[in-house]
Amino acid sequence: MKPTYGLTDEQVESMILASFDFAEEDIMERQVIEAKNEAETILAAVEKGKTHEAWQKLTADEIAKIKEGIDEVKASVKGGDYKIIRQSIERLDKATRRFAELMMDTAVSGAMKGKTMSAAGESMGDGPTAPHPFAKAQMLDSKAKVDAETAEIEDSINDEATAGESTED
Repeated sequence: MKPTYGLTDEQVESMILASFDFAEEDIMERQVIEAKNEAETILAAVEKGKTHEAWQKLTADEIAKIKEGIDEVKASVKGGDYKIIRQSIERLDKATRRFAELMMDTAVSGAMKGKTMSAAGESMGDGPTAPHPFAKAQMLDSKAKVDAETAEIEDSINDEATAGESTED
């Protein structure tokens, strides 16, 4: 039994061939859309970052390079070539690296302000936990480890030999 859904074999074949014809074009369009979305996200993050106190710590040259990068990303988005958009994003990323580092330093120093290292460690707690408990590792001395591996190999050989015997009926 073959379902028909109201389409003839010729119509289905035509649709499949058309999908092959437009596949490359569809991929290119998707790459452009993804690059534009990434660019818009980065532009919004940089714009928001301008209000951060780390922005005040940048030199005039660093700010100028970031502004150049912003302008380049905006222009590349208008052009619509995903490779050029990605290249401009990369250049803006390089221009904003020190800014990102300053933002992280500011966040860390703010969290640590007025605390000793041990007090900061205590306030952090035990760190992340797994959704299930982990079994403690068992430490075997090297002789016990070799003996365990040898026993495992012998068991494997015995299992293979027994399996071979049962198939010879």
